Amino acid sequence: MSTFMANKGNIERKWYVVDAADRPLGKTAAAVADLLRGKLKPEFTPNADCGDFVIVINAEKAVLTGNKLDQKFYRHHTGWVGGLKEVRYRTLMQQKPELAMQLAVKGMLPHNTLSKGTLGRLKIYRGSEHDHAAQKPELWSL
Repeated sequence: MSTFMANKGNIERKWYVVDAADRPLGKTAAAVADLLRGKLKPEFTPNADCGDFVIVINAEKAVLTGNKLDQKFYRHHTGWVGGLKEVRYRTLMQQKPELAMQLAVKGMLPHNTLSKGTLGRLKIYRGSEHDHAAQKPELWSL
């Protein structure tokens, strides 16, 4: 009897819709990261990209618990001297909630060569409308 190992030839990818409305950003991102990696499938293989496509809707309605809206910052550096840029999460959630969700999911994925392809299967939308009705996505309840 041999052990099953997933590879590109025998992976079936499904489409899921995750509604982030009135849910904590981190818990939603953790569930999305598990779906993207395929950790909930019985044929999960850690060194293979065997995850599914995930559509996150209502990203602007995701909530941050505690005082994270005022105390947490999104920081990035431009590469120039003195080029550290800081944006409070209150501003980030008002202007670019898709970026906040993407950063949360990206931080919960393993930092290896598979994560770029995994993040390519993540589709995030601000409102409840999405463009992937043709793929017949299933609703995933958290």
